[in-house]
Formats: sequence, structure tokens, C-alpha cells
Amino acid sequence: DVNLYFGRTEVIENTLNPDFVRKFVLDYFFEEKQNLRFDVVCLLQSFLGQTFCTLGEIIGSAGARLERVLSGIPGKKCGNIIFTAEELSNCRDIATMQLCANKLDKKDFFGKSDPFLVFYRSNEDGTHDFIGEFTTSYRELSRGQSQFNVYEVLNPKKKGRKKKYVNSGTVTLLSFKVESEYTFVDFIRGGTQLNFTVAIDFTASNGNPAQPTSLHYMSPYQMNAYAMALKAVGEIIQDYDSDKLFPAYGFGAKIPPDGKVSHAFPLNTDCENANCVAIEGVLEAYYECLRTVQLYGPTNFAPVINQVAQCAADVTDGSQYFVLLMITDGVISDMVQTKEAVVNASSLPMSIIIVGVGPAEFDAMEELDGDEVRVSSKGRAAERDIVQFVPFRDYIDRSGNQVLSMARLAKDVLAEIPEQLLSFMKSRGIEPRPALSNSPATHITVHL
Repeated sequence: DVNLYFGRTEVIENTLNPDFVRKFVLDYFFEEKQNLRFDVVCLLQSFLGQTFCTLGEIIGSAGARLERVLSGIPGKKCGNIIFTAEELSNCRDIATMQLCANKLDKKDFFGKSDPFLVFYRSNEDGTHDFIGEFTTSYRELSRGQSQFNVYEVLNPKKKGRKKKYVNSGTVTLLSFKVESEYTFVDFIRGGTQLNFTVAIDFTASNGNPAQPTSLHYMSPYQMNAYAMALKAVGEIIQDYDSDKLFPAYGFGAKIPPDGKVSHAFPLNTDCENANCVAIEGVLEAYYECLRTVQLYGPTNFAPVINQVAQCAADVTDGSQYFVLLMITDGVISDMVQTKEAVVNASSLPMSIIIVGVGPAEFDAMEELDGDEVRVSSKGRAAERDIVQFVPFRDYIDRSGNQVLSMARLAKDVLAEIPEQLLSFMKSRGIEPRPALSNSPATHITVHL
């Protein structure tokens, strides 16, 4: 790990409860575990205490406000420290006719006191000819279609050269609409929770867990690929789930006491409540399952997908978004049923991450990852692309550094989650609940 010194706050004297004003601007990446360390020192540079957290914990906490206990000198009470976060929105002109509302009536927008709109004519050879420009403001445009929103388009060069020049035409406002462009962080700060569910492949093709050649082998020295994938993804997503309770399932094994094959059994053996406490709890339940179940088959995905989809179908108001992580070593046996399950789930607040472990060929899995062609079933295409598939072997560090391998995996498989969440919210017209700080950038669409 590389430790980088970022900065320090101002000095506040004569108080036991300082309220620091200085803000630090950090680039935020949902798909990365961004570890932070805070040291507190007194004016004479003596160490008072420190605390650790991730940037995701601050963003994902209620109101983007996180309180932590300072740890420091043994036997000495150091107090608490509170962190808050706010999003800085970069307001840009999206196109000639799309403007940022929070700057429209301010000076220096495009270098002038009022915004001006420029018009060009496109030629067949790809070049553009300048037609003219006119000035307006947000207040004027917000009046809508009226006599006040008819503008002369002027070309300064033509005006200077031709005495009889009047204008290059007129522009009439036909419609005016304000649309807010919300971000992933807006929904998280508004209280949207990420519900993380894990499903692990317990089919016999993984090999005997007691043998070092097995993909489920529990080495006393390092984690197996299943544990690594689970920990890599789970440790990031858990920052956005307030109760830290994660349903965890297995599929493809014979389970006690009757030895029947199950494709959606709880790792904690509690059929009424499959929740495990934190990612460590999921790992413990996984390791315990390896000692009690018999690896069997086939590799059926649809039952677990449908089970999580049922939960997602009960909460479609934007307050929760479900992320299912499926870890497998082989080709899906129920592809037809799985495609149908994915198509059905694509209309729900849900994403599916599939991680393939081991040396098997996973070509068939690419059918489910709809980056290029949407999954379809019975003539019906998926409403959204909700599946991300990757083979873990592509992320293994050649030097054997498991931490680096896990970071690479998480960065890739989680990168699409924010956009998938936003696509669902937008398709349903769901806006984030009010947050404690600034509103998102607003874009104005003008039709002329």
C-alpha cells in the first residue's frame, strides 16, 4: 500500500470541541476501497489520537455524516471525531442548447454577463458556417413561449460590413423544460441502501474441499478464489448498507439432514433468515457449509436470481437497490431459465455480478452480459443491462499479491453498478430523497 499525505486542517485554539472549517476535495470512486486515516494533534504537535475509515463509509452513512472514536494513547480517552461529505457538481454546457441553470443568471458565463447562444449551419463536408448569435437569460427563457422569447440572430461580421444588414433570421422559443440530472451519490445521500446478496457454487466440479486442488480448499495460509471474490466485492458494498446484514446462499449441493439437492440454501442453515452479519459473517458461514454439505450439481442459477428478484419486487420506490454476487466454477446448466430470470429482473431495482473462478471456459456466460446485445427470453429483451460477468483469472496478480488481485476484481465488476442504479431510477421517474446539502446540477433543455 502507498501512504499519501493529503493535508491538514486549520489550528483552533482554546477549545475541547473544535469545529474544523477547511474542506478536502477527494476524487470518489464507488468501485474502489479508498482507505483514509485521520490523525489529531495538539498545537504543540503532541499526538492525541487517530481513526481509520473508508471514503465509502462516509458517503454511505446517513446524511453523509460519520462519527468515529479516536484511538490513541492507551488508558487515555481521546474523544470522537465527526466527518461529513458533500458532492461537488461540475456544471458544464451539455450542448449548444443545454445550459446549467445555477449559472445562467450569473456574470462571466461564457465571459459575458448574460449567456449567449451561437448558431451554425452544418455542411455536407462536415464543416460548419457561423450564422449568428443572440443573448438571453434563464429568467427570460423560463417565461416560456411568449412575445418576449423571440430573438434576432445577429452576425457581428455581417453587421459591420453591410449597411442594410438587419439580422440572420429570428429564433422563437417553443418549449422550455427543467430537468435535474441526479448522480449515484445523490441517491446514496438521500438514503438509498444497497442490499448485497451472495450465492456460491457448491457443485462437485469444484473438487473435494479437503484436497489442495479444490477451488474450495481452505488453506491455512491464504484465501481461496471464492473467498477472495466475496471479500473483494463485499467489503466495498457493505459501506452502503446500514444494517450490515447480508443474505448468503449456496447452490448445487446436497444438504443435511435428508441429502436433497438444493439450488438456494442459506449458508447459515437458517431457512427463515439467511442473513449473515457483515462480510466476515458470510465468510464464516461459507467455511462452515463446506464441512456439512456434499458438493453435487447441476449448476442452476435461476432459483437464486428469482429469490432475490422477489425481494427486489417488494421495494421499487428507490429506497433500496439489490446487488447479487454469484461465484461459480462452470457453465450454467439452466441457461434457458436463467435468461428468463434475468429478463424478468431487468425491470427491478437489481444488478447481478457473476465471477467465474477456475480454469473452465466461460464463453456461454457472455450471453448474459448485455454490454453489446441485450439478453432475451421468449421474444422479450431485457429492459436494462443488469449483468456483469468476469473470469477471476484475468485479475490474478502474477506475483501472488492477493490484495492487489482483489482490488483489480472489485474495480472492474463494481464499475457498472452506479450507472445501472441510475438507469432504473430514471426509467421509473424516481428522484432521490432530500439530502442535507446542496442539490444536484440542473440542466435546462430549450426547444427553439
